[in-house]
Amino acid sequence: MDAVRVALLREVLAGTEWLGATRRFAGALRSSVVACGGGLLLVGTERYEPWHLAAHLVDESAWSGLPQLAPTLVRHRVLPGEPPHLSVGLGRIEAARRGETLLVVAPERPDGGLLERVHDARRAGATVLSLDGGDRELHTIAHDALSVPGSADLDLDTVQHLVSAAAGENSMPDQRTPRRLRDRLSRLADQLTAPPPARW
Repeated sequence: MDAVRVALLREVLAGTEWLGATRRFAGALRSSVVACGGGLLLVGTERYEPWHLAAHLVDESAWSGLPQLAPTLVRHRVLPGEPPHLSVGLGRIEAARRGETLLVVAPERPDGGLLERVHDARRAGATVLSLDGGDRELHTIAHDALSVPGSADLDLDTVQHLVSAAAGENSMPDQRTPRRLRDRLSRLADQLTAPPPARW
């Protein structure tokens, strides 16, 4: 999802809880990977691999100048002959240690094996974050979580777009750092899509 679409989506969601919730969660993700500096691991469930979130975080990493945001996609099944960036299996979660951040994306309840690995990673010192459909057990493991239940106005894919875009933003509202080009484009998109001023 490009900057213009994100800006339009934010306009539609103005006044709802989702803008604040996604920015808060994105801030937790960003501060974790920047402060710890140990890398970001991204894992889904056996039936759901967060390909798009991985791709958007790679883009945000490049645009924001934060290499820590580029995730390692951890996969439940790795097929022979796949490229290295698609060949990281669940054993990588077992090797997670202090300083690393593990982001779990789970639209449905994760299986017991994944939950056990995530729990072990937390005990080893990794920071665990969760984007999920509301699984309670995953919430007890995660340091921070954002739930998108099936009854929500948005789906998990849309929330992932908002989180990744917010994680890559260089300036927070209370900081005086210059905005980057992408943030300016979002502001311009807001202006271009606004209704014309009334002329009397």
